[in-house]
Amino acid sequence: MSRAAVPGLPSRHPIGHLLPALYADDDFAQRFTAGLDTVLAPVFATLDNLPAYLDPRVAPLDFVVWLASWVGAADDPEWPVELRREAVVRALELHRWRGTRRGLVERLRLTLGVNADVVGDGGAVWSRTAGAVLPPEPSGEVVVRVWPGRDPEVDGRRVRELVRSLCPVHVSCRVEVLPGPPTGEGR
Repeated sequence: MSRAAVPGLPSRHPIGHLLPALYADDDFAQRFTAGLDTVLAPVFATLDNLPAYLDPRVAPLDFVVWLASWVGAADDPEWPVELRREAVVRALELHRWRGTRRGLVERLRLTLGVNADVVGDGGAVWSRTAGAVLPPEPSGEVVVRVWPGRDPEVDGRRVRELVRSLCPVHVSCRVEVLPGPPTGEGR
């Protein structure tokens, strides 16, 4: 929808009423300024409602797309409108948790509607004691287990693509699609 040409949109600030008294009864001046009112009414309406344009929960969809690019939020035209709005609202939070288990789980939940559990640490080892022998080498693999959440089915291909895009390049990530929540083993 274009906000530039809204038929019949009245101006909240008609110019004809602001003219000196000399032009108040001048038919040409009033018709001329009425034409300007028609052109300026959408501009005034947009400026009067500017806070709503910057709130992704109520902004027009084309502004939600712009806001998503502004805050670096994920935006997929195939997503439902409410999901696209939620992604923009939660963008800062998701950026804060990027590269962490929590960030991966939250992103999977938000964008694909699946529940997830992340097992493994990506191969990091350390010791709190200086000069001590390091613990044994970890597997270096991160296992991402997903199961249905918002939808009854899990699209494994989309999950793998998203996990691949969110896992650091030096970390090996494996995705397991489960029919339900995992049992307590290995957690």
